[in-house]
Amino acid sequence: MSLTAQTTAPPVAPRKPKTLEAHGDSRTDPYFWLREKTSPEVIKYLEDENRYTEATMAGTDELQKKLFEEIRSRVKEDDLSVPVKIDGFFYYTRTEKGKQYAIYCRKKGSLDAAEQVLVDANTLAEGKKYFRIGVFKVSPDHKLLAYSTDYEGDEVYTLRFRNLDTGADLAETVPGTYYSVQWAADNKTLFYNVVDPTTKRPYRLFRHTLGAAGQNDTLIYEEKDEAFTLELDKTKSREFLLMQLNSATTSEVRYLRASDPAGAFAILEPRRKEVEYDVAHHGDHFYIRVNDAGRNFRLVKAPVKSPGRPQWQEVQPHRESVLIEGVDAFRDHLVLVERENGLRKLRIDPFTAQQKSHYVEFQEPAYTVIPADNPDFNTSVLRYTYTSLVTPNSVYDYDMTARTQTLMKRQDVLGGYDPARYASERLYATAKDGVKVPISVVYRKDFVKNGEAPLLLTGYGAYGITTEAGFSSARLSLLDRGFAIALAHIRGGQEMGKKWHDDGRMLNKKNSFTDFIACAEHLIAAKYTKPSRLAILGGSAGGLLMGAVVNLRPDLFGAVIAKVPFVDVINTMSDASLPLTVGEYEEWGNPADKKYYEYMRSYSPYDNVTGKLYPNMLVTAGLNDPRVSYWEPAKWVARLRAVKEDKNILLLKTNMGAGHFGASGRYEQMKETAFDYAFLLKVFGMATPPAAR
Repeated sequence: MSLTAQTTAPPVAPRKPKTLEAHGDSRTDPYFWLREKTSPEVIKYLEDENRYTEATMAGTDELQKKLFEEIRSRVKEDDLSVPVKIDGFFYYTRTEKGKQYAIYCRKKGSLDAAEQVLVDANTLAEGKKYFRIGVFKVSPDHKLLAYSTDYEGDEVYTLRFRNLDTGADLAETVPGTYYSVQWAADNKTLFYNVVDPTTKRPYRLFRHTLGAAGQNDTLIYEEKDEAFTLELDKTKSREFLLMQLNSATTSEVRYLRASDPAGAFAILEPRRKEVEYDVAHHGDHFYIRVNDAGRNFRLVKAPVKSPGRPQWQEVQPHRESVLIEGVDAFRDHLVLVERENGLRKLRIDPFTAQQKSHYVEFQEPAYTVIPADNPDFNTSVLRYTYTSLVTPNSVYDYDMTARTQTLMKRQDVLGGYDPARYASERLYATAKDGVKVPISVVYRKDFVKNGEAPLLLTGYGAYGITTEAGFSSARLSLLDRGFAIALAHIRGGQEMGKKWHDDGRMLNKKNSFTDFIACAEHLIAAKYTKPSRLAILGGSAGGLLMGAVVNLRPDLFGAVIAKVPFVDVINTMSDASLPLTVGEYEEWGNPADKKYYEYMRSYSPYDNVTGKLYPNMLVTAGLNDPRVSYWEPAKWVARLRAVKEDKNILLLKTNMGAGHFGASGRYEQMKETAFDYAFLLKVFGMATPPAAR
């Protein structure tokens, strides 16, 4: 329901400022009260901001509708995923025109068999403002389904069980679960993780036995160290369950035979500070990816009967220029996922001596390749997704023995999309310390580099997460209106290896910000755009990036979109009761230590807002967000409103029924994108349809 329009910025109700002191430094926080989620005043303030946003954007209603229809018209609404064969079944999802969510299906024996609908998410979501399926795990005998649902957006799920012969759910449910659920080999025992109700950290592992009426689930393990999270996986061989205990820099893996669900998990190798490892299984050995000899990882193997460090045999030494991102073991092949010069590579190592190692070949100079789940251990076929800035998502099956690849499906982009009309480039900006920072750019071939065109620059730069140069059909609405779109591969990500991450975290965090500014300056100097036509976008930790760079160089940007931005860094990292805080000390530092406090103090966006001219800004939040609390963007906007000296647009848009990832339905997500694009076109004075250009 539309809110009544509010044409003036909402006033912030006066409250007694909260004084915060640490290490002899005193900070005044006049908007600390916005943390009171249950307060009617807080809810009213957020709703007033939404009204103001709606009123400000009222003149773009038709443009938003047009953008939404453009984005929707490129999507094949009745679509089908590539079926995945597991034993004698083919599993897939499909979508239907007009429906928000996927339908989960399978066929038995062949693709010509009758379809069996396992779960129709549209039915489960009926009448709900928000809906998401968390886990979807079929039992080893394919007779039962474990799936979980979230109706709030807070990422706390209820686990349910469905009899796939009858289609009926069992009476028993397990509330309060998270993203890890695995079946044991007996088809009746499951293991699942739960989160701490306060910090939202996955920290406990339970065992559940179907049909054990009146019995409480058994707590198997609780991770006491608040820096660590607990997740559960299963080896491709299906022989072992793996309990993965990870902090940002340290790992420990515990294993249990799936055929022995009542047994105890054994430690593969005890945790050692700043040593990370993970595990694949093949025959009598575990293959272990570990960074004990260098940040970019090496590969070792160890006997299952005694897998500790003294038994490790090196398979692939550490390399300074090549990051081993992952390892996957099939019956006849070992697959190494590597990254070199910013690009991911797939290396195939046969277990038989008759064949030699090789790499899968890709034709484009810049691309993104993502290995699929590949659940079949006994196959010689590796499935992966390939995409680039101009190539739609494409699913390939690669025969590791014959070295041939088959295109199984390419994303349909309706409306006559022609990749030949677009061009992409890989540029390099020089950071202030001389480091070369990659930039991926895409534009239409009639784009003119005269310094007058609009450009959208995006970035993230945290947690070692790589910004991938992939395709987006929604972006065409900007590209066809004359925009270029650029991705800044700044430090803090992992594009150039683990050191790239290390050089953008902790006491090196400012490198992420200055790298991004260097990318913007490079694009301006190369005549791709100019400051008044340069828009920037980032979300979550990328929202921190947005807040930091507009404080440092507000003159460099014409528009900013900060989605669920992590901007109240010191307050959040000083509150160990908040979700994720303790576990992220190894990413940002602990402000209880003076040197980290002072460093955060120098860049925290909320604490460094001053009276100056800021660009046009759109800021989003989710009321139920467990990752970045809604009050961070709300407080930031309130402080900006109070002190900024310009008359540019500043909007706060809070989703009152969702969390960190925004709307859950696919059409609602399209509407959110259309709103963001309409904001950019409004502030750049570009509401003219593409045909009139």
